[in-house]
Amino acid sequence: MKLLITGASGLYGSKLAELATARNYKVYSGYSRDQPAYGAPIQFDVSDKNQVEEAFKKANPEVVVHAAALTDVDKCEINKELAWKINVEGTRNIAEAVKTSRAFLIYISTDYVFNGETGRYRETDRPDPINYYGLTKLKAEELVKDLIGEYCVARGSVIYGSTPAAGKVNFALWVLNKLKRNEQAKIVTDQWNSPTLNTNLAYMTLEIIESKLTGTFHLSGATRINRYDFAKQIAKTFNLDATLISPSTSAEFSWTAKRPRDSSLNTTKAQQTLKSKPLQIKQAVKRMKQELTQLPKVAQPDRVET
Repeated sequence: MKLLITGASGLYGSKLAELATARNYKVYSGYSRDQPAYGAPIQFDVSDKNQVEEAFKKANPEVVVHAAALTDVDKCEINKELAWKINVEGTRNIAEAVKTSRAFLIYISTDYVFNGETGRYRETDRPDPINYYGLTKLKAEELVKDLIGEYCVARGSVIYGSTPAAGKVNFALWVLNKLKRNEQAKIVTDQWNSPTLNTNLAYMTLEIIESKLTGTFHLSGATRINRYDFAKQIAKTFNLDATLISPSTSAEFSWTAKRPRDSSLNTTKAQQTLKSKPLQIKQAVKRMKQELTQLPKVAQPDRVET
């Protein structure tokens, strides 16, 4: 199986490349800046149509997982032109190349396509993004559906994992690092998501590839939880001082972009369809702890994805 992954140096893409390589896939790892740790690296800019076409000629993929995106929510709000160029035009370039090569496309999307007014969103619920990042991801979803006959749109939520990726530390690692240094951490209680362990998402993706499942799937974690309780769960699992975590509200932070209040995802479809099930938060954080015990100690970057 020849698999091309865009964003293969990122948190999710790098894990997918690692697991696919272990299954003897021929993995081509697309990246723009940070060279991936797994797979045959191909450097290209998804927003450059010619570079995308050249990458497809090199890889000649049977399956493409398009995970590359500008995911910094505030940066997307500030630099809308760049966000559109990468997230929408980049996806158009990938989708057109997929159509020409007759590959199978899995597009990695987000819970931020929803407005957050109700939560526990199903795949059939109407998207209504409240920030520019969510808008670009929704427009990209629509492009994929318009351009390609057979596709899968896979939505995740607050992806986290045991290792930093592309120079950024994810929310769970940021909390963990704070607690290990006995530092206070102010965490919001009024943002609800379905935190997604990258390993869990990668295994579900591999099953979609191997079963060639089409349509839209919510491949997030199975637990609806707010950021504060998520941080508390991390403290509990790692036997760290939970009193260092203090509750706060979104109003106390000066974010440029609005965040949905409750963008949690309903994973019933994935639970019923897949053998690799979305994990409950306790299982997932325990899995993350197991992964960390197997890793060599490395310096952690300070940038955190929110």
